[in-house]
Amino acid sequence: MNLNDQRNLTMLTDFYEITMANGFFANGFDRDIAYFDIFFRQIPDGGGFCIMAGVEQMIDYIKNLSFTREDIDFLRGKKMFDERFLRYLADFKFSSDVWAVPEGTPIFPGEPIVTVRGPAIEAQFMETMLLICINHQTLIATKANRICRAASGRAVMEFGARRAQGFDAAIYGSRAAYIGGCAGTSCTLSDRDFSIPAMGTMAHSWVQMFDSETDAFRAYAKLYPNACMLLVDTYNVLKSGIPNAIRIFNEEIIPRGYRPAGIRIDSGDITYLSKKARKMLDEAGFADCKICASNSLDEFIIRDMLIQGAPLDIFGVGERLITASSNPVLGAVYKLTAIERNGMIIPKIKVSENISKITTPGFKKLWRLYDNETGKAIADVITLSDEMIDDAQEYEIFDPISTWKRKTVENFTARPLLERIFKNGRCVYETPDLQTLQSYCKNQVATLWDEVTRFENPHRYYVDLSPNLWHLKQELLSQYTIRTK
Repeated sequence: MNLNDQRNLTMLTDFYEITMANGFFANGFDRDIAYFDIFFRQIPDGGGFCIMAGVEQMIDYIKNLSFTREDIDFLRGKKMFDERFLRYLADFKFSSDVWAVPEGTPIFPGEPIVTVRGPAIEAQFMETMLLICINHQTLIATKANRICRAASGRAVMEFGARRAQGFDAAIYGSRAAYIGGCAGTSCTLSDRDFSIPAMGTMAHSWVQMFDSETDAFRAYAKLYPNACMLLVDTYNVLKSGIPNAIRIFNEEIIPRGYRPAGIRIDSGDITYLSKKARKMLDEAGFADCKICASNSLDEFIIRDMLIQGAPLDIFGVGERLITASSNPVLGAVYKLTAIERNGMIIPKIKVSENISKITTPGFKKLWRLYDNETGKAIADVITLSDEMIDDAQEYEIFDPISTWKRKTVENFTARPLLERIFKNGRCVYETPDLQTLQSYCKNQVATLWDEVTRFENPHRYYVDLSPNLWHLKQELLSQYTIRTK
């Protein structure tokens, strides 16, 4: 479902996009073709990779890109825009080409993950909203993937809706978290609109509403005998919560022909309590009763609890996932890389004293090289758009900064990563369902070496430039070199 059908988000843009568009129009640049890339410079949490997400919402935005009469009247009221420009906006129809790396793909700093080619005004205008879509969901998918990998195959539920920074962040955050590997969400709307399994049991208020913990558990068990997971830490986990849960399982669940779904511990030393709880449940004949942990978890807490032997089966992760609180900004940017006039592509570059902010010019392709023997990803290579990588022959890759670091790869497969999403303004891409994206993400992460996926000091994955692209970049840099004494 496209949640944007109910609202026009065309004007969700930085104001300078509109002032520049007016300026482009006034200077005749509306007839020029511009090329823009989205890329990011740094991986959150010091990680080894990010997970691409947000493409579907980017597509939804572009499909609905149009200026209403109210939009035009608002801009006219600013008394700073040419009337011919306003008429241009009123008649606007999207006509650009767009390429993107598929959602669920591991991505790395510096490489183009979205490319837009189109008339300068519309290509520039989309910057804000495209960055919103990609920055937010890629950030959350990346955090979710870290947490799910820490859980080592145990189910992780996204429990963050109430802590999300706005209702869109809750809805789309749960979508991104599912792509990253989460088993479900607490957000009912995400289940309705994206078919992400909604999960949840009870709050402490449920237990407190009844005269006793036993009464609360009994009432819940009678209502949901086939999915009875009880929250056992309202009063005392070991002295009342677990004993009362066992009693109700025996009195209300087993007689109805069901097995208990589990218990949830939301406070205290969860490692210690879960060990004690496991022993009590097993001795009571409920070895199949799962133990769920929640309470401000993240990948490091989960990893440490499992290392310490906590017999946990499920994790409910809220605020630290949905807000990516440890590093809450991806920082992807949208930069001009070329313009096209009279059929000729003219590469553009942004130069900076900060090396990481120097852009890679031109209309480009992104390739991933896979070792045919191991199936592992060797490196990514950015080439000019008209270049091909022949994987039937040896291919030399080199570090674009430390150029003496070189490697010849052979017996490999070269896979182009950017897929065409729009052609001449028409969407030509069918977004896979979320289950397919989640499975694809898991498979693609498995192609990365363990050294790249570790949490601390991961190996830097190679993102190299083709010789032709490297030389083009050096040529443009030399044109803008300012020599000082």
